Amino acid sequence: MQPPAGSQVSRVPAQRTPSEQLPPAPPTPAPQPPRRRMRTVLTVVAGVLALLCLGGIIAGYVLYNRAAAPDRSAPDVAVDNYLRAFLVDRNDARAALYTCERGADLQPVRDLRTETEQRESKFNVTVRVSWGPLVRTPSRDGESVETTLTIAGSAEGVPRSSRREDWTFSVVEDDDGWRVCGGERAS
Repeated sequence: MQPPAGSQVSRVPAQRTPSEQLPPAPPTPAPQPPRRRMRTVLTVVAGVLALLCLGGIIAGYVLYNRAAAPDRSAPDVAVDNYLRAFLVDRNDARAALYTCERGADLQPVRDLRTETEQRESKFNVTVRVSWGPLVRTPSRDGESVETTLTIAGSAEGVPRSSRREDWTFSVVEDDDGWRVCGGERAS
C-alpha cells in the first residue's frame, strides 16, 4: 500500500540491521552481594549465647544432682544423715534414702520420734534431738555406729528438760553406699 500523496512518510523502506549484526549487549554487572557482616555477627552472638545457656543448664543439673543426692559414703555419714532426716527434719521420704530397703529394724527410732511428738503436743514444748560424736566399730555384717542422743525440751526458748541416751546403729554397705539397717538404745 502506497502512502497518500503529499505525505511526509518516506518512500524508502526502513533500514534495520538484522539482530545478528548488532554488537553484543554489554554484560550486566554482577550484583553486589548484600552486606553479610551484620548477619554474621548476629549468628556468632546467637551461637555463643546458645552455648552459654546450654552450659548453664548442664552446670545447674550437675550441681543439683550433687546437692540432692544422698551422701552414703561412710557408715557414720549415713547415720548422721539418717538421724537428721528422721529426727530433726522429720522427713520420712528423705530418711528412707539412708535405710536398708529390706529387713530394716528401726522401730525403736520410730518410737523415739513418736515420743518426742507426743511430748510436744501434750506439754506444748519444742523437743530437739541432737547427737555427739559417731563412733564406728566393725561388725560381722558391716559396721555399727554408736552415739549419744540428747533429747531436750524447751518452751518459749526456756529449757524444760533434757536427757541423754546411748544408741547403736547397724550399718551395711550395698551398691549405693552405706545404709542404716537397725537402731536401738544401748543397754
